[in-house]
Amino acid sequence: MAASMPNGNAQAGFTYLGLLMLIAVLGIGLAATGQVWSSVARRDKERELLWVGAQYAQALRSYYRSSPGLAQYPASLDDLVEDDRFPQPRRHLRKRYPDPMTHSSEWGLMRGIDGRITGVYSLSHEVPLKQAGFDAQWSDFEGLGHYSDWQFVAEKAFAESASTRRPGDRP
Repeated sequence: MAASMPNGNAQAGFTYLGLLMLIAVLGIGLAATGQVWSSVARRDKERELLWVGAQYAQALRSYYRSSPGLAQYPASLDDLVEDDRFPQPRRHLRKRYPDPMTHSSEWGLMRGIDGRITGVYSLSHEVPLKQAGFDAQWSDFEGLGHYSDWQFVAEKAFAESASTRRPGDRP
């Protein structure tokens, strides 16, 4: 009986197994990278939501303070972009910013007893990653359960500007 000679088929099995292991390791690495990227993207959206919300709160405050006669808030968000209560229309907001969390132009609106807009909030019901470490103006957001709980109101902007005012400054 003649001894059989290896013909290389055994090596092909090891190469195939090595290739499968490499693909598995690459897949795990890509999954981990995707999770990190997702967290970074969400944190960027949170930062953008805080910035956009502050822009709306400041614009609402500006609209209220510049009211001719009786001070009032706007009836719609479009009034912040073009305030036609004056002979020369004023802009309290450069443009209507979309909600960074939902990518929609629709915002939740907080209204006063007269039906006018006093604040905005995101319509997203996702749980925020950021739970602490907010600026003093938005310190009330700490520990809130949803982005829709982050309410950007003009009164908060008023309180913040009043607390930074020096004695003798006019309101």
